[in-house]
Amino acid sequence: MKRLWILFGFLLAGATWSLPAAAHKPSDAYLRLTMAQTGGDVRGEWDIALRDLDYAIGLDADNDGQLTWDEARHRHGAIAAYALARLHLERGGAACTLVPGRQLVDTHTDGAYTVLAFVARCPRAGTLAVDYRLFADVDPQHKGLASVRDGAGVRTLVLGSDHPRATVDDGAASGFLAYVRHGVLHIWIGYDHILFLLSLLLPAVLVRDGGGWRAVAEPRAALADVLKIVTAFTVAHSITLSLAALGVVALPSRWVESAIALSVLLAALNNILPVARGRRWAAAFLFGLVHGFGFAGVLAELGLQPRALAASLVGFNLGVETGQLAIVAAFLPLAWLMRSTWFYRRMVLVGGSGAIMLVAALWLGERLFDLKLLPV
Repeated sequence: MKRLWILFGFLLAGATWSLPAAAHKPSDAYLRLTMAQTGGDVRGEWDIALRDLDYAIGLDADNDGQLTWDEARHRHGAIAAYALARLHLERGGAACTLVPGRQLVDTHTDGAYTVLAFVARCPRAGTLAVDYRLFADVDPQHKGLASVRDGAGVRTLVLGSDHPRATVDDGAASGFLAYVRHGVLHIWIGYDHILFLLSLLLPAVLVRDGGGWRAVAEPRAALADVLKIVTAFTVAHSITLSLAALGVVALPSRWVESAIALSVLLAALNNILPVARGRRWAAAFLFGLVHGFGFAGVLAELGLQPRALAASLVGFNLGVETGQLAIVAAFLPLAWLMRSTWFYRRMVLVGGSGAIMLVAALWLGERLFDLKLLPV
């Protein structure tokens, strides 16, 4: 049991050193396909982050760390060749021929993207199948968020190394389930969200006693505290996730990401210098509103019709909640077993919170001032 305590403490306190700087926004690209009403052509627009392309094929010609329009323009041929070699479309079982078109540069919430236009010459009839392998060799976590328009209908797909191929005929069902999976993945690789949640959960098995902490006597009290925190966080980020994804409210990405880092810092600080002692659920709700804007960054970029966006939004939010509950289920039993020990109160609660504060402070500095303090 002692070894378990030590492993748990060092896993929480030590793992924070290896967290990437860009803890929230994973690598995504946005693929929009429009099926012609007559003939077999499929027109496409593919938004791909310049930072990802620079990593894969090199765009920064002078190696000064800054990508310019001229550097991207001079590599248009290489960009089209690299991307289209990793996208395969079939219709009726026959391969489509992809013909590259013009490229523009657009700005998304997380930076500059190239917009690659192309036409897929396909047979006139049959089911459309999409095989997506972009960045599979350099970033297995990369996701392609696709919308396929066929007349008035729009279907959504989430494609990546774990699910590279899909057919459009079953896109409505597979798209929903794909967004559930993407929501689970998004919370599991969203280290800032995880650390915020853990910072709120760490004291759940303890109660403040004068200047120190003592173990909660009954599991019902700990479960009630966790339930209030998780419910408040879920309700709050669901509100702003919906508002932002539907385009009702939009905030600059740097503000949102900086506020998320600040929320992690303050939640961890409260474990060492308690201010919101019995009101951590209120902090979870307040900062959960901010985290919802962060979650919405993925869906807001798709530009889907309201009907398609609603289904994607529900699936993504369900995935986020599933991933969140899995984290709680893994953490709470271990915390309950160790709650009465000095090791938990000092090493896990105080030491772990201190490590979280340090990482959150570095994230905050990076996001506010566009610095490079932690390894990617």
